[in-house]
Amino acid sequence: MPIQSNVFQTKLTLNCRGSLLDLSTPKVMGILNVTPDSFYDKGQHFSTDLAVAHGLKMAEAGATIIDIGGQSTKPKSTRITPEEEWKRVEPVLTQLAKRLGGDVSISIDTYYSFVAEKAIESGASIVNDISAGFSDPNIFQVAAKHKTPYVLMHMQGTPETMQENPRYNDVLFEVTTFFRDKIHLLHQAGVHDIVIDPGFGFGKTVEHNYTLLKHVNVFRMLGCPILAGLSRKSMINKVLNIKAVDALNGTTALNVLALQNGASVLRVHDVREAVEAVKLWLQYDAAV
Repeated sequence: MPIQSNVFQTKLTLNCRGSLLDLSTPKVMGILNVTPDSFYDKGQHFSTDLAVAHGLKMAEAGATIIDIGGQSTKPKSTRITPEEEWKRVEPVLTQLAKRLGGDVSISIDTYYSFVAEKAIESGASIVNDISAGFSDPNIFQVAAKHKTPYVLMHMQGTPETMQENPRYNDVLFEVTTFFRDKIHLLHQAGVHDIVIDPGFGFGKTVEHNYTLLKHVNVFRMLGCPILAGLSRKSMINKVLNIKAVDALNGTTALNVLALQNGASVLRVHDVREAVEAVKLWLQYDAAV
């Protein structure tokens, strides 16, 4: 392994619409899917009223960020247009932006620059792009224009194809190199608040996922905070031979490992449990 991990200076603040988000203690990002076909909640928050209520519930449970997405990105999912995605997202985002307090930021989960711009204009303060600009390169310019933090995720392939036969010679080296190159492009575009997401489950086998999880601290060399999106994913379900609905305990176990290995943000379906995991880990980490 040619990449070595030491102690790196990581930028642990994000400028979210003028408010400073401090990631020196880990934060929880709640997942709010406004889709009829998400892999776990199966569209149970697809109506505006239910989605807004769920977003408020996650904020009350301790989420620092609410991540709103209008397009499923599960394996073999079918892409929808940016107009359809915005139609799903707009009423939920607009209402939550009015009702959430200043301590909770809204993230837009999209790979379309059109949706990202509309969302920022309506109150979102973070762009979460699973495609790392491959689907729509203009999304870098949108984040730069609005000085919006950008979540940079690694994915091999596309949601339609990513799990067909993911292959790497050295998954840790290749993902790290990918991040290094993309961070350079983002800096050139004028984006400097960057969060990196290894993309667990996005074009990786179970073995690839656990290698990345075990060595998450290596990504700290890149100087960006790390987001871990492990919630109820197949890397849990395949090992335990369970379904996503039964994967809360496994999610909590992996979230603690991610925290121990350097993650600053946990992206989860179950906010209260993740907040409790962070509190317990902080107590453990402070012990002498």
